[in-house]
Amino acid sequence: MPEQRPADRWPKGTGNPASSALEHAGFSTLEDLTRLTEKELLAMHGIGPKAIGVLKAALADRGLALREPDSST
Repeated sequence: MPEQRPADRWPKGTGNPASSALEHAGFSTLEDLTRLTEKELLAMHGIGPKAIGVLKAALADRGLALREPDSST
């Protein structure tokens, strides 16, 4: 079986730059992203508002969400 490319592991519409950024940061599943806040994702080079929207929608479809920011930050 051929190795999956980063863009094949993420929801359609995520985009190659965002997919590559997630892979290089060590994330391989949507569930992995539940450890991050939106601000942390946006800080990654290659991830912008469009990718955030696609990822949040895909998480919501699975009953998941990004981590809420700590109230102390």
